[in-house]
Parts: sequence; structure tokens; C-alpha cells
Amino acid sequence: MAIVKMKKLRVIAPRDQRDELMRQLLRLGCVEVREPEGMLADPEAAALLRPERAGLTAARNQEAEVNAALKVLDQYAPEKKKLLSPRPEVTEADFLDERALEEDLALAGRINGWEAEFRKAAADEVRVRDEIESLRPWEALDMPLETAGTKTCNLALANVPAEVDMESVADAAESVTEEVQIVLVSQDEQQKNFLVIAMKDMLAPVLDAMRNVGCTPVSFPGLTGTATDNIDERKRELEKLSVRQRELAERITREKGRAAGLRLSADRLATRAAQAEAAERLRGTDSIVALEGWCPAEAEGELTDCFKRFDCAWEFADPAPEEYPDVPVKLKNNAFTRPLNMVTDMYALPAYTGVDPNPLMAPFFILFYGMMMADMGYGLIMMLVSLIVVKKAKPRGPTVRNMFPLLGLCGVSTFIWGAVTGGFFGDFLTQVVKLTSGRDFALPALFSPLDDALAVLVGSLALGVVQILTGMAVSAWKKVRDGDKLGALFEEGTWYVILFGAVIAVLWSPVVLIVGGVMLVAGSAWKAKQNGGGPVKIVMGTLMGIGGSLYNNITGYFSDILSYSRLMALMLAGAVIAQVFNTLGGITGNVISFAIISMIGNALNFALNLLGCFVHDMRLQCLEFFGRFYEDGGKPFRPLDMETKFVDIVKE
Repeated sequence: MAIVKMKKLRVIAPRDQRDELMRQLLRLGCVEVREPEGMLADPEAAALLRPERAGLTAARNQEAEVNAALKVLDQYAPEKKKLLSPRPEVTEADFLDERALEEDLALAGRINGWEAEFRKAAADEVRVRDEIESLRPWEALDMPLETAGTKTCNLALANVPAEVDMESVADAAESVTEEVQIVLVSQDEQQKNFLVIAMKDMLAPVLDAMRNVGCTPVSFPGLTGTATDNIDERKRELEKLSVRQRELAERITREKGRAAGLRLSADRLATRAAQAEAAERLRGTDSIVALEGWCPAEAEGELTDCFKRFDCAWEFADPAPEEYPDVPVKLKNNAFTRPLNMVTDMYALPAYTGVDPNPLMAPFFILFYGMMMADMGYGLIMMLVSLIVVKKAKPRGPTVRNMFPLLGLCGVSTFIWGAVTGGFFGDFLTQVVKLTSGRDFALPALFSPLDDALAVLVGSLALGVVQILTGMAVSAWKKVRDGDKLGALFEEGTWYVILFGAVIAVLWSPVVLIVGGVMLVAGSAWKAKQNGGGPVKIVMGTLMGIGGSLYNNITGYFSDILSYSRLMALMLAGAVIAQVFNTLGGITGNVISFAIISMIGNALNFALNLLGCFVHDMRLQCLEFFGRFYEDGGKPFRPLDMETKFVDIVKE
């Protein structure tokens, strides 16, 4: 139940040593840097100290530039990655060696420039194709597009929707003047395109009249020559654009061998940005900088050795009680309990003064999950997947690195419960033996979920009682630790006596139950007296306390214990679904068709239970168990560290 003890750290260092100090803290990865609020609370210090500038914006821009270049390379020259391949490893010294960084930044700039030019060429290609499509209806017109008319006539191009009759267009034009001619140039399914010739000063009124039948004038400002000449010119332009795009794509593709170096530089720049972000939380003057933050108490010696190499002053201090809500939380777990961080992170971190739930929750979570799945075949799959992914891919993500180890632990539990209940993909082996030899066969089992459902239900409720009593014990321990011994005695202690007394009363004698009743009355009287008031108020408070405690606790314990019946329900449902599909396959009388139907059914059952059991297990832990003792609200400990996306750092 270990929450790592934290120390408050204050450092004052010469300004010229700031960057190297932050670099060393980055390597150690054990200090969460915050603004020096304690120093800023002093008006005189606040007047002297000013925010630091460490080039955060520039670092983030450079990181974005390299990441953009990597996306371009992945788009134009995607790498074939092996399934479950781990991230490449680099030593800490190589990672911090930034000699190749400037060259990689220049390369990223070139790649992004080529890609921007490629996109512009592509946009130009779309524009040119649109221009060609707008010119095609006028290919048959052997007349320069800039021609506006002759000495006596004016010309205009126009179109109408395809459903408009050309006679109605001519009638509209002739309603203005009979000295007009309309020449149909082309037509298609969408529109009809024509040339309008009218006497000078009559073209505008003619076009206005033709608008009543859906006519739209067409113009090509800035174009000279015939439509065919312009189309040919644009086709040549398309060829140039296509060649240019191929050249740019080839340039980008030729740099795919530099992708590994760019990824390493992207991680370096992300680390530089993190260091700059932390440095900008500092405050300083022209000669010194002030740092404040949190670090694990166990890192005090290592940090002291680091600070001795600088001309700085520092101090470590235990957090004051009023600072507890702001103290970051770090959980100290072993290989068995660490995967449960996935569950804790989904719920909420414990408060700094709370209890690390992982060691308490791990046995129950793993046991309950295996009980609900309860199948050797499913357990083997879970263990194999976990082993392969952890060994080959070496996941490092905040969720994935815990998810697969937890899957393996739950797979072990699932296999054991499957051995206890005799389940291997349901009754798969039973059906196979029956189909191939006609004999009856069944795996040995201590009990069957289908035949011993009542016993499974009783066992599920009994496990629920054990977990609830464990939660009560942790709650009592917390109260004793915090000095509330009477609260632990009259709350959890009283109901421990009552619950055990009820069992003993049924089996032997009511003496223990009577003692529990006396403790309940005494506890209620103690609480009423704590609230103050006269004798009448204390008596009324005692009676109300007794009634409220009986009602709330009896109904609460009863409903919480009943919630554990889901262990039996999930175990039974999984076994039934698997057997149903196996039976359906067995009806065919053919081993091959049986295997296909059974595999499909068991795959669906496995996928459903894999998620369903996790959700129900989470509910039991977060509501029934955590509700007894858990105090959430902890802030995660986020130290300045070399967090990477593309490579794994081997610390020396």
C-alpha cells in the first residue's frame, strides 16, 4: 500500500548554469518542476523575480516541422514494418548528442517545401483541368475567344439548360430586335452552348431578354485565340505539372532512408521542448534563477550529488498538511501489481494521504476475471498473446505497457479456473471425441458451472464478503493511522463484530451479536455527544444514529454482496454460449464443419467475454471495493523526463 513519499525541492542557481542544470534534471527524470509559488508569495521576491524565456515556441515549431516531414515521408514512401516490431533502442549519450539535429531540421524543411510545392502543383492541375472542361463546349467555334464583334455587330457566348428549346431562346431574342442571329455551337446532357450575334447597342437588351428563358452569358477574360488553341496550351501545361509532381515525389521518396534519423530528431526536439517548457516555469533575475518542484524522497541523495556539481543552493522539505492536495502522486508497485495501474488510471489516482489500491486490488481483480472467463482455451490464448506482445513489441505506451501484462495475469487465472471447471473452449474436446469415436468424454473438473450453479453463486457471494471485509479493514487502518481510533472502533469495528456475530448466532450463540449491538449503541451515543447539545438531543441523536446505521449498513452490505453474483452469471453465460456453438457444430456430424462453427462461436464468445469481464470486474473494484476506503483526487507525478515516441532510451 505504498504511495511514494514526496519532498518539496527549492533551488537557486546562477543564470549561466540554468540550461545545464535543466539538462541534468532531464537525465535524472525525477523532478516535477513547478513555478516557485512559495518564493512568489513574498512581495519583495515577487518584485525581483521575472518569468524565464527558454525558446519554448521555437522548440515546438521545430518539433512540428520534423513531425510534418515524417508524415510526408510516410505518405510518399511508407515503410514496411514488421508485425509487433519493437521500437529501436539508443543509448542516452547518443540520444542527447544533437550534432545531427541541424542537418535533420534542414532536411525536414526541404521535404516540407517539396510537399508544399507538390500540393500547389496538384491544385494548379485541378484548376487547369477545370479550365479545359469550361473550354470544351466551344472547341467547334473557329473564332478567337477575345473577339467582341465587328464594326456593325457585337458577339457574345451564352448557354441555357439542356431542357430549354432553342426556338424559345430565338423568340426571346427576336422580341427585342429581328436583327439577331443565334448559332448553336454544341450541346450535351446539361446545357446548350451558342453564339449570339446582334447589331451594335442591341446585344445587351437581347441578352437581358434571353435571361428570362434561363440564358447565362459566358466569357473568358484574359484568354486569346480559339478554344482549341487554349485547350492545347493547357494540355501542355498539364504535362509540365505532371512532370513536376513526379520530380517532387521522387525527391521526397529518395529521402526515405533518412526517416530513422528524422524520427530520432523528432524525439530529441520533443525532449528539448519539454526541457524548455520546464525552464519557463522558473523565475529569475539578471544573475540567478529560482526553481521549485517535487521529487520522490528516495531521489534526494541522487539529486544532492547532482546539485553539488553546480554553484547553487538547494533544500528539501516535507510537504505541509495544507500542501497535501497539491502534492503529486506516484505509486510504488512491483511487477505483479504494476499492470493494475491501468485500472487505477481509468478510475482516479489516490490522494497523497490515501492508500495505493493496486496491491489490495490485484489478487481480487485477477481472481474475479479468471472466474468469470473460466476456460483453459481462452486462458491459453490470453497468455500467449500477452507473452508474444510483451517480448516482441515491448510496448511502452502509458496504457498498452500495462494492458498486455494484465491480460497475461488474467489469462493465468482464466486457465486455472478453466481447469477447475473442466472447460476447454466449452465442451470442445467432448464433442470432438464424440464425433470421431462415438464415446463419451469429459475433462476432469471439481465442479461444473451448469450443474452446480447454486454452489457457484454461494462461492461468488463468499468472495464478495471477503473483499468487502478487506475494504473495511483498510478503512479502519486508515482511521487508526490518522488518529481516529474511536471512529475505526465504532464504525468498521462495530460492523465486523455484528457481521461475524450474525454468523456465530446462526451456528452457535448470539453472544457476539449482542456485543456488536452494544458497540452500535455506544458508537451512536459517542457520535451524538461529539455533535454537542443537551441530554435530550444526545438521546435523540443516539436513536437516530442507531436507526440510520442499521438501515444504511444492512441495505448497503446486502446490495454490495449481491453485486458479486455477476461472477456466477458471467461464468455461466460464457460456458453456455460456448457449449451452444459446440452443440450446433456437432449436429452437422462432420468434424470440419464442427470445427468451423465452433471456432466462429468461440471467437465471438471470447471477444464478448474479454471486454464484458473487464467491465464487470472494474465495476466490482471501483464501486463495491473502492467505496469502502478509497480517497481519490491525486495529481499524477509528471517529472521532467526524456519521453519519446519513436525510440527507446537505454539509460547508462
